[in-house]
Amino acid sequence: MMREVLERRFARLEKEDPDRQSGEWPDLLLIDGGKGQLSSVCEVMEDAGVHDVPVVGVAKGPHHGREGREVFHFPGGREITLPPNSALLFYIQRLRDEAHRFAIGTHRAKRAKSLTTSTLDDVPGIGPNRKRALLMHFGTARAVKGAALEDLERAPGISKTMARQLYDYFHPAG
Repeated sequence: MMREVLERRFARLEKEDPDRQSGEWPDLLLIDGGKGQLSSVCEVMEDAGVHDVPVVGVAKGPHHGREGREVFHFPGGREITLPPNSALLFYIQRLRDEAHRFAIGTHRAKRAKSLTTSTLDDVPGIGPNRKRALLMHFGTARAVKGAALEDLERAPGISKTMARQLYDYFHPAG
């Protein structure tokens, strides 16, 4: 996923600002991860022809979970740690925590949306009440999709016309 994001980002930057005059190009890429993630990012940067943006990977140290023991990985294998009371370390930890908070929030919102949407939402004439009735009768949207016309006609709140329309939607002639 990180590879895709970086490929899109740098392709867009190269297209929109090849001379790097807009101030949109990053001064530094700070990667949440260790050697593996850093290696992947460096490969993407190399493929994109970007050689002047420094990349640093930040990983939890040998005692995972202990704040202040992060290891900073640089291309070429060099590693450093900052003193546990370093203001820079605190700032980087806050950046990481905010990135995690944002990612987790986005993931939760996406998951919540997927729980309330289904293929039935795209069927013309199926509103919330019919959708609920179909799901109560068949159990899942997949079962509705695979149902025979006669089974759809027997569903409560579904007329023969609506059953035919629903069946045709999921089983187009051709």
